[in-house]
Amino acid sequence: MWLKGFSRGILTQLSRAVSSEARQTMQGNQQLARVYVSRRIPQEALRLLRDSGICDITQWDSDDPVPRSDLLKGVAGADGLYCLLTEKIDEELLEAAGPNLKVISTMSVGFDHLSLKEIKKRGIRVGYTPDVLTNATAELTVALLLATARRLMEAVAEAKNGGWGTWKPMWLCGYGLSDSTVGIVGLGRIGLAVAQRLKPFGVKKFLYTDFEPKPEVAAEVQAEYVSLDKLAEKSDFVTVHCALTPETNGLCNQDLFSKMKKTAVFINTSRGAVVNQDDLYQALATGQIGGAGLDVTVPEPLPTDHPLFALKNCVILPHVASATIATRTAMALLTVNNLLAGLKDEPMPKELIL
Repeated sequence: MWLKGFSRGILTQLSRAVSSEARQTMQGNQQLARVYVSRRIPQEALRLLRDSGICDITQWDSDDPVPRSDLLKGVAGADGLYCLLTEKIDEELLEAAGPNLKVISTMSVGFDHLSLKEIKKRGIRVGYTPDVLTNATAELTVALLLATARRLMEAVAEAKNGGWGTWKPMWLCGYGLSDSTVGIVGLGRIGLAVAQRLKPFGVKKFLYTDFEPKPEVAAEVQAEYVSLDKLAEKSDFVTVHCALTPETNGLCNQDLFSKMKKTAVFINTSRGAVVNQDDLYQALATGQIGGAGLDVTVPEPLPTDHPLFALKNCVILPHVASATIATRTAMALLTVNNLLAGLKDEPMPKELIL
């Protein structure tokens, strides 16, 4: 019995060795696709890429963004590129990559860092990661809205620095969601998910503005389509969820803030450039609006001496809307699956149609 068991073990090891050798021979007989990964990514995703058996991987193995010069060198001759929103994929980079580049897979739902015109001109396919980060971003938006409206950061600071004295009737009073009107700029996946989460708080009315009315989506939360001006005038809370495009760049500016209520709270978890930050600072500093919560800024990271940090009525987070372990892992896996599908000329799970 012992000898038979030992023999079976030896045979199993030999079988595995032969299989491994066979795989290596098969890979040696075909050209591996050169893939550049521009950041350290979750191990599950890197393992999936390696185990595909079709890739020769070069990776910038750091949590910090790859320097531009290293990126340009790294992509030379690549067939596939795994990138983040911190990498500007423009004509210069595409030229550096050369004619072999056939697929770009970005670990983001936004794609304003991609020069789509240049990418389309070269016939390169693009994968991105919508849907998987919707819930996490919606949750963070609600958390940021509550933290700003209820002045939680101020309250924590007062408790820590000795400012917590006797109970005072109006001390640290903020603004509640019950019976309020919430205005949503961009009623897409995330905008809708935010409304669904806010509704149980007793919000009286939802308003929204977008490029065009979305009656079927709006019906889920009984939201009313209005102009941006009317949304600003009527809303107690304004939350921004639109993509960054030439049309939305600087959309939230002095003109918008001047129409908002003095008690209104402004939230942005979309892209920093949607907001004119100088105008926002003036609106907050002069009491034109009640408060603001930002998860995105220009630039990122925002310098620690930026005037917005000096305001008590402004809460700034370091772009963490999708920062749950499950969400970031799912984003990374989807990015790899998009990349592998593109390299194999197969349909991507999530492809950006150019």
